[in-house]
Amino acid sequence: MTDTTELRETVERFWATAEARDWDAFADTLADDVVYTLPQTRERINGKERFVRFNREYPGDWHLRTERVVAEPGQVVTWLRFTVGQEETHALTFFTGDEKGNIATITDFWPEPYEPPASRDHLTALTERC
Repeated sequence: MTDTTELRETVERFWATAEARDWDAFADTLADDVVYTLPQTRERINGKERFVRFNREYPGDWHLRTERVVAEPGQVVTWLRFTVGQEETHALTFFTGDEKGNIATITDFWPEPYEPPASRDHLTALTERC
């Protein structure tokens, strides 16, 4: 298993190379047998080649910015701000590493924003969209 600092640096490089569209460097962060899972759509992609292609073919002029990185032994979690044109969304991504320091698994959550129930108005204050 990769140590915490090494995996964090690999994940930060993963996002930087994705934003730069440097697909060769992006691929270098991944284990050959990386597994990418999207629980909300029930999709799973197995293997580096397919996962790089998935990202390379993602439509639109998209951009991402890392809001937060949390690293602990064996796992790194990121919070991203992702934009396509004028549309902005957030993602939470969980990573694990392999013994070579590459990313072994990625689990991506893309929550949709929604309006809070009026029944909580007395308990909460609305903030601007993060």
